[in-house]
Amino acid sequence: QLQLVESGGGLVQSGGSLRLSCSASGFALDDYNVAWFRQAPGKEREGDSCISSSDGTRYYRDSVKGRFTVSRDNAQNTVYLQMDSLKPEDTSVYYCAADHRGRGYDYCSIYVWSYDYWGQGTQVTVSS
Repeated sequence: QLQLVESGGGLVQSGGSLRLSCSASGFALDDYNVAWFRQAPGKEREGDSCISSSDGTRYYRDSVKGRFTVSRDNAQNTVYLQMDSLKPEDTSVYYCAADHRGRGYDYCSIYVWSYDYWGQGTQVTVSS
């Protein structure tokens, strides 16, 4: 059974940091592009960052560029999102998602429709 599990969310003060993890079971994550999305109450799900299966592309949307860093550890079958300088507007449920591309694929996107497998989400709350 293919499964993604996010962890690492929590409550942090403005300016603080969190590291989210996205662990895969039932499949090898290095065959997949992986992206991080957020969804706040009453809002649509939107992409923050992605990493290609080759690790050759790491993409960030403008509002998180310079603050968030995506990385992958294929030996651990895990992708991470390091979030620094957090702001109250970063408060959301964060989801990771995977899209099978095979190893060595050198492009990724943050479109929701590109991704087939999703985790259950982890809550991030940033207090002011």
